[in-house]
Amino acid sequence: MCDRKAGSRGSLILGVDFSGAADAGTKLWICCGGMEREELRVESCFRGQDLPGSARERDTCLRALRVFIARSGPSAVGLDFPFGLPGALMPEGSWGDFAVCFAASCESPGAFRRECYERAGRRELKRATDVEARTPFSPYNLRLYRQTYYGIGDVLGPLVADEAVSVLPMQQAKPDRPWLLEICPASTLKSLGMYAPYKGRIGACRAGRERILSRLEGAGSLRVADEALREVVIEDAGGDALDSVLGAWATARGLRDGLHLSVPATSVYAREGYVYA
Repeated sequence: MCDRKAGSRGSLILGVDFSGAADAGTKLWICCGGMEREELRVESCFRGQDLPGSARERDTCLRALRVFIARSGPSAVGLDFPFGLPGALMPEGSWGDFAVCFAASCESPGAFRRECYERAGRRELKRATDVEARTPFSPYNLRLYRQTYYGIGDVLGPLVADEAVSVLPMQQAKPDRPWLLEICPASTLKSLGMYAPYKGRIGACRAGRERILSRLEGAGSLRVADEALREVVIEDAGGDALDSVLGAWATARGLRDGLHLSVPATSVYAREGYVYA
């Protein structure tokens, strides 16, 4: 679990490799760490089902995740799912209104995907940030739509409604709340020139996970607390543990660089969201 406490911004950084699967608790991973000078120190990495009050089942796990985030204080949390839709598919009003009303506007993930697809002229549109960050999929792509649906509907929407967080860059970054940033491990790897197969049980994929972690460590931008934790990350064949570490690293970089943490209300990012890759 995560023993590090938030003090100043950057003292607690979380990377969440999200899942909208029925057994999300087994697939969702959380990396916990904090900045020490210019280096992210990773101190724990665990499955969503290990959160207090969590379980394998999706609704229970996502409820526990919401509580965990809301109680994390002035932290920075990277979440691996789209925070918005292409502008042509966004309803009128603010992004906050969209997030709060999202769950009530779509009765199921399938209905959400069908509505987006039909409204887009049976095309898969991407947001401006998807194009820039080279994310793999449209927010309502067949491989991603459940993450988008449950991420916005079951995590962002309730937290925004409770005024428990600041979702960047769509909302003002308030100093006493967790800041939530959209991340995408695939985009992060592309930006680093390290996009290669690493998800799978074969030796080449394990070697890929170890190579990615070693390169970040060798660059002096990341340090894993101990060898046992390093093995947890490398031995997770699905690559989800590593994705949570990449998410925390990208979140730390976003904080350090300060790029697009705040944008004008007229910016496309204020409406569609921004990937901190």
